[in-house]
Amino acid sequence: MSKEWKTRTQLVHEGSRRSQYGEMAEAIFLTQGFAYDSAEAAEARFIKAGDDEFIYARYGNPTVRMFEERIAAIEGTEDAFATASGMAAVSGALTAMLKAGDHVVSSRALFGSCLYILEEVLTRYGVQVTFVDGTDLAAWEKACVLGTKAVFFESMSNPTLELIDIEAVSRIAHKVGALVVVDNVFATPIFSRAVEQGADVIVYSTTKHVDGQGRALGGVICGTRDFIRKVAEPYLKHSGGSMSPFTAWIMLNGMATLDLRCRAMAEAAAKIAARLEGDARLERVIYPGLYSHPQADLAARQLGSGGTMVTFDIKGGKDAAFRFMNALEIIKISNNLGDAKTIATHPYTTTHQRLPEEQKVQLGITPGLIRLSVGLEDPDDLIGDLMQGLAAV
Repeated sequence: MSKEWKTRTQLVHEGSRRSQYGEMAEAIFLTQGFAYDSAEAAEARFIKAGDDEFIYARYGNPTVRMFEERIAAIEGTEDAFATASGMAAVSGALTAMLKAGDHVVSSRALFGSCLYILEEVLTRYGVQVTFVDGTDLAAWEKACVLGTKAVFFESMSNPTLELIDIEAVSRIAHKVGALVVVDNVFATPIFSRAVEQGADVIVYSTTKHVDGQGRALGGVICGTRDFIRKVAEPYLKHSGGSMSPFTAWIMLNGMATLDLRCRAMAEAAAKIAARLEGDARLERVIYPGLYSHPQADLAARQLGSGGTMVTFDIKGGKDAAFRFMNALEIIKISNNLGDAKTIATHPYTTTHQRLPEEQKVQLGITPGLIRLSVGLEDPDDLIGDLMQGLAAV
């Protein structure tokens, strides 16, 4: 496909494969296995499959391959491997590259499941993990030592929207030979330029903005061809974390409108954040597109957008937060994000519930904190719903 195509064109056409029937829509190759013309052909394919040859659905599939090529193109990486969920992408990328005795440095502001992988799973197998304040470059410098194998962080943290300076942290990591692995969910493939800013491996939960309709779980690992095919693929195809063809078809259809949706959602999020800021019923409003955000300049430079998420802290703690949520009519209560429907989440009691109180305090996850994933509804209707919710506080 043309490297000169703009993002919206790539989102519609990149990686397309057509059968002999010339179908317009991407086909779902809903098959477990593939037939060979001869025993010799089967042997040859198991020795080395060609670029458009497949062996077994767990190893690869034409529909899945279309999705992998499309997202790699917009992410700016050589290749990608699609996974069954976002956490399969996170755990797969890290587990595939690490062994006992290896050292990883991670920001401490992470989604609960990511913390579990780093704190519980990797350490169980002898991987050493050091957590740092992701906004403190001196802390990264101190923690990244010769022999550090990887650094890991969310480019925009869940749920407090803390940004990591990808370019600066990548320079620090590369000085000691470490790979930079970035969970880029909140940044989205539309606003992110993580590869040109120094990231080596990018992971997404495509459950979020890529599908964007609340239909299917999915994930993807993007990186160099060597990392994807020689490190990630062998682990994932044997451990079973690959994406299904039907899910890949859903993701392909979601990608056609990804740019339009993310930009509309971010525009609405900026309007909502501006309206909420200064409300006497709130302790604080967190949105990287607001001048009040401590990393507003970094957000403008790194993303060119404040993103699709708004976080705010309601005075009165958990009881006030629950009264607010229960009074909402348009906005749904859920723990997903990146959906066409606007979603309110109470991280303290859901996504980050398992964290000890001390860790919640350290991360800024208070009993009154609400994470708002802004959808595609009219922003004025959403503001009306938010004001109605706040009136119940």
